[in-house]
Amino acid sequence: MAVIQFIEGIDEKVIPSIKLTRSRDGSTGTATFRFNEPDIIKPEMQDKGDIKGMYLKDEEGSIITTDVSAKFINGKPQGIECIYIIRNPAEWDRFMRFMEKYANTNNLSFTKA
Repeated sequence: MAVIQFIEGIDEKVIPSIKLTRSRDGSTGTATFRFNEPDIIKPEMQDKGDIKGMYLKDEEGSIITTDVSAKFINGKPQGIECIYIIRNPAEWDRFMRFMEKYANTNNLSFTKA
């Protein structure tokens, strides 16, 4: 089972939109996650702890990024954007294995733009 967490131990239920880019040679890339009104920014979650990163967790372990920013509208948090930088082919393969498990867990599909 694959989950996304912002605070360890608390699974995020909101499914993000995810945009992937990849270098021409396929060795590096970026994954941009956009969460619209995620559970973690709701008032009842305020006392659960601080967001220190985004954790992509499955049975292989964790993929972590600390490039996390909140989006505000009229002073209220509306969303979270996270960027994971993929630095080499091994990281790309690992990320894609996680995404396949996450997609299967959440009945998602991949579309090329």
